[in-house]
Amino acid sequence: METLLVGAGVIGLLLAVLALGSWVFAGLVIAAMLSLWGLGDFDPQRIGLILSKIMFRAANSWELSAIPLFILMGELIFRSNISERLFRGLTPLTRHMPGGILHTNVLGCTLFAAVSGSSAATTATIGKITTRELEERHYDRNLSIGSLAGAGSLGLLIPPSIVMIVYGVQAEVSISKLFMAGVLPGLLIAALYVGYVTLRCMANPSLAPKAADTGSSIFQALRDLAPVLGLIVIVLGSIYTGIATPSEAAAVGCAATLALLLWERQLTFTLFIDALRGALISAVMVCSLLVAAALLSTAMGYLHLPRELAGWIAEQSFSPIALLLALAVFYILLGLFLDGISITVMSLPITLPIIIQAGYDPLWFGVFLVIMVELGQITPPVGFNLFVLQSLTGESIGRVALAAAPFFVLMCVAALIISVWPSIALWLPTVLSG
Repeated sequence: METLLVGAGVIGLLLAVLALGSWVFAGLVIAAMLSLWGLGDFDPQRIGLILSKIMFRAANSWELSAIPLFILMGELIFRSNISERLFRGLTPLTRHMPGGILHTNVLGCTLFAAVSGSSAATTATIGKITTRELEERHYDRNLSIGSLAGAGSLGLLIPPSIVMIVYGVQAEVSISKLFMAGVLPGLLIAALYVGYVTLRCMANPSLAPKAADTGSSIFQALRDLAPVLGLIVIVLGSIYTGIATPSEAAAVGCAATLALLLWERQLTFTLFIDALRGALISAVMVCSLLVAAALLSTAMGYLHLPRELAGWIAEQSFSPIALLLALAVFYILLGLFLDGISITVMSLPITLPIIIQAGYDPLWFGVFLVIMVELGQITPPVGFNLFVLQSLTGESIGRVALAAAPFFVLMCVAALIISVWPSIALWLPTVLSG
């Protein structure tokens, strides 16, 4: 009971600080300090000494260098015409499928996610092209918006993923193996989306009018897809073959993107500065949250909360399935109010020890957690993908959320599938890492 009271006290402090309108990273730091002072009876001098050491250690983590580099890579691509070429390349490949070029939403987001690492960037980049094209060709509005909302969230799961880097740093799990583990679940979700769109359009062909033949050949389509495919091979290939670490691969990816834009004469001073500015804002936000989360995690450790809570869970004899279901509900509720990175850094100090105590593989749990975070991207009132699509389409948040609802269900189905067959996530890391 004392453990629950301490845990409730920490969560209560954090929620109280956030309710006052504080930034999330500031709320984490304040909650850590107040927890040590009020619940652990630490004096201010000792608190300052502990937190200063943890802050320095967390901020000097080499793995964090991958975050700004992958964000910069996505920003450069977002400001170029690569997304337009991606749509042109996918159109001839999807034109004759049931659902037609509606599938460019799913396939485009799947490919772009492999060079972005951000859900919002993936949704915005693909959406700025496909929403206009699909509307002009009279495709079903709800299916168009919903498929883009669902597929855009794949930017968090398909590597390189910023959330996976955050999880890997916090959980001390190999980021390379996390990237490998995210591939098949990401493709599984994409396949479920493609299957759903196909079945809906087979049942009601009027949802997707047959696209006119543009005359583009398969060869021309592959030429348009070549830039994205090339960047995917360079970044992920260097990681999976062991040539580069994720941080080194991020640097290689940035260099390759710059070289590509320079070769195609798209790299201007304005584009580069805008990309740097966008990457700086996003990277500072993510890294600040990570450092602040390390402080809160340390505070919980000094209060013995993770160990005591894990022991309490073990004493309750919850079945692994019941525990996983409870955590899924917990994360879906958090997703109603917080962004994915905040959810990860705030919850992991509590949930990870419980998961390990229950016998789950932390590598597998990383994939499960990212899927839970993806669900939060398409649930109101704080679903980032919903806001992106609202700005792109001019529709209300309510209509966008309703259109995304079937894809929310499909993502839950994917989480259930990898829970029943965890080898879907663990097979590739096992094979590639020996």
